[in-house]
Amino acid sequence: MKKFSATGFTIVELLVTVSMIAIVLAVGVPAVNTTIRNSVLTAGINEFVAALNFARGESIKRGVNVTVRKTSSMTCTSTTCTCTTTSTVGYEGGWQVFTDANADGCEDPTTDSVLRVHESLKTLYTLWGNSSVKNYISYQPDGTSQNFGSFALCDGTQALTSTAARGLVVNTLGRATMATVDSNGILQNSSGTEFNSCASP
Repeated sequence: MKKFSATGFTIVELLVTVSMIAIVLAVGVPAVNTTIRNSVLTAGINEFVAALNFARGESIKRGVNVTVRKTSSMTCTSTTCTCTTTSTVGYEGGWQVFTDANADGCEDPTTDSVLRVHESLKTLYTLWGNSSVKNYISYQPDGTSQNFGSFALCDGTQALTSTAARGLVVNTLGRATMATVDSNGILQNSSGTEFNSCASP
């Protein structure tokens, strides 16, 4: 009669292996989430900066005002556009770049040309401008900004820290620069003033 020996893992070996897997996951998953969040924030703010730089360049090249307006605050037909200031959705809902012949911040399909349209950003992220650029920002033919201000792209926590948000400041010359972080870890503008909130940076 043949004797068979059992092969496999002991209960102690299994417990040690499961414990090691749990430790690796506990350390690794938060780090991956942070990396993903940082990537989404950086990509989102870079896309918006690219739109602003494009609008500024086109205003100089074409010799006309060019506006970047959040699409949630504008409703258009083939002949007219209606712009509002009461939209509860920020630039995260998408934006549109267009020539703005009468410099009113609202597209007129009969005289203005749409240059670019950007789709909405990733869900749970918000992108708002302060009161002067809440709905749109315009560039004049010399490249200066008709209405200048600051923008904040925030994740779902709505915290203005460097790990949960990215800030952007546009000065009177129309130049867009990234917001810095103060000693408290809060985003601040170029004059050293902390941003108020994600909804009103």
